[in-house]
Amino acid sequence: MSDEEFLTAYGENKNTVYSVILNYVRNADDASELTQDTFMKLYGYEGEFDSDEHIKAWLIRVAINGCKNFVRSRKHPPGSDVSYEPFSEDKYEFDEIVNKVMALPEKYRIPVHLFYYEEYSIPEIASILGLSEAAVKTRLKRGRDKLRESLRKEDWI
Repeated sequence: MSDEEFLTAYGENKNTVYSVILNYVRNADDASELTQDTFMKLYGYEGEFDSDEHIKAWLIRVAINGCKNFVRSRKHPPGSDVSYEPFSEDKYEFDEIVNKVMALPEKYRIPVHLFYYEEYSIPEIASILGLSEAAVKTRLKRGRDKLRESLRKEDWI
């Protein structure tokens, strides 16, 4: 990969990679470091990519694997270090919904994020996460149910 191709891939994917990692580790400093590690792996990657979507999927897979390794090395579950700060209360309702998504258990949070915020299809999410399509559908449904329940508790719906 040439420097120009790397810079293009970085510019197009840095926000997506960062948001996926932040969603996983729930700590901005750790997310920044893991994002940098992910792009360093891309820079050193010697293979070829079919398309920009292939690069994006590869980056997300590498980012998720990096998050799993990071969590294992820290010997604590994602988000147990309560260094994640929710958005301020004076922002729009959208931020409150994002906070609700961030509060979901990891197995629901990641598929919901990829489906609704990154606009991946169910087959693409299944491929990225190494799950069956049925498992992704189940996790999306359960994640939506948990969000709905959480929003009802606060009289949103």
